[in-house]
Amino acid sequence: MNDILNVPTTPNLEPSLPTAQEIAPLAAIGWLRSGWQDLLATRGVGVFYGALFTLMGYAIQGIYATRWQLTMALTAGFFLLGPFLCAGVYELSRQRERGERVNLLSSLLCWRRNLPALAFFAVILTFVMIVWARISVVIFALFSNTDFPTLQSLIGQIISLDNLEFIGVWTAVGAVIATLVFAISVVTVPLLLDRQSDTLIAMFASARALWQNLLALYVWAVLIVLLIGFSLVYFLPALLVTAPLVGHATWHAYRALLAQ
Repeated sequence: MNDILNVPTTPNLEPSLPTAQEIAPLAAIGWLRSGWQDLLATRGVGVFYGALFTLMGYAIQGIYATRWQLTMALTAGFFLLGPFLCAGVYELSRQRERGERVNLLSSLLCWRRNLPALAFFAVILTFVMIVWARISVVIFALFSNTDFPTLQSLIGQIISLDNLEFIGVWTAVGAVIATLVFAISVVTVPLLLDRQSDTLIAMFASARALWQNLLALYVWAVLIVLLIGFSLVYFLPALLVTAPLVGHATWHAYRALLAQ
């Protein structure tokens, strides 16, 4: 009828949910291998991002040692900055994949392609971090026999075996929140960067990819914790390599998990 009356029809502009693909359980090994190749190819440009993450680690360490009360605010700021820094690493892999010249400046500014969505996602991550910090304090208050916690006494309770109920509840709740964050962020930022998707669509696509590949992405999560966790706890300069390596590998995870 619209054609007969020459009434223009409105195209369907609603973004569609990307199709998740099933992958092999040990696919993460291949992602790290491809990420390593990207890191070697980008040379100092990729290491530049590693240096930024290393400085962030030293900043948290220094603030905690001198003015631990500011640690939460500083960490919240890093959660806000994180997606933008990660986007730069993903952009380097994207440039290489497209046969473009590796360009540091364009990678630093790539977030401008989808700033509202990336900013919204950063705010979501920060909100979850703040909620988790508050929940930690509540759990401490409910299960600890000591005074209301400072950050220092909270850390002391976590590493102590004197209060097993606290450790058990804190670990269980933390695992749930960590799983939620991992589910909504596995491929969210690469998708926002590459296809300029909507934030919620990207988060749903990430969660669906996780649901369809629980084992493979559990392996990936363990590898991330081992690489980044080791660097943070034992040798911060290792972030020069491990941080961009995980970033490049995440780009390849995105390519493998979502149909193009």
